[in-house]
Amino acid sequence: MLAIRLARFGKKKMPCYRIVVTDKRRPRNGRFVEIVGTYDPLKTPAEIKLDAERIKYWIGCGAQPSDTVRSFLHNQKIA
Repeated sequence: MLAIRLARFGKKKMPCYRIVVTDKRRPRNGRFVEIVGTYDPLKTPAEIKLDAERIKYWIGCGAQPSDTVRSFLHNQKIA
């Protein structure tokens, strides 16, 4: 099953996240299918960039967003 979730990147104590489509069984920063957005919590306010068309496509294919990504989608009125 596919999942849309966060993958952590960046230096120690300076996180930056990619929003990726990946197999649910893979590790957090493992291989992924596609990058569909980014999340930078260190900026004020936190910067969230999403590719709405690709996210809608993957949800249509059966991908399940994580709780955090679902809140991002709800805040930006995508799904």
